[in-house]
Amino acid sequence: MPSHPIRHIIESCDRAISAKDYDALMDHYAEDAALVIKPGMIATGKENIRNAFMAISDYFQGQLVVEQGEMQIIEGGGNALVIMETLLRFPDGQGGMAETTRRATYVFRQEHDNRWRCTVDNSYGTSLLDPESA
Repeated sequence: MPSHPIRHIIESCDRAISAKDYDALMDHYAEDAALVIKPGMIATGKENIRNAFMAISDYFQGQLVVEQGEMQIIEGGGNALVIMETLLRFPDGQGGMAETTRRATYVFRQEHDNRWRCTVDNSYGTSLLDPESA
């Protein structure tokens, strides 16, 4: 069974984040998209999302590497809910690299040109509900 087109989009986005190719990255976001930067902080609109990704890259000294793990895609009504593992590698502040895995949730919308674009990017997933995230 061929993989879902959204899987390829997410792989492309992960490569673009790691390479700091924000033009390629923003091509996959809807104009009215929202990005959870961190619990309690959300960027809306492509320009704010671009700026957020640039700030995130700076925070991680340009060394953030993003990859995907297991992924489930559920389609309905021209939208798709993506539940997946997001694997992150970044400087640990002590000269090494740290790794973490998040269970992310994303929402994609199939637009009039039949392209899937991200409308909600939440790499924190349901951990936003955890008391320590509040």
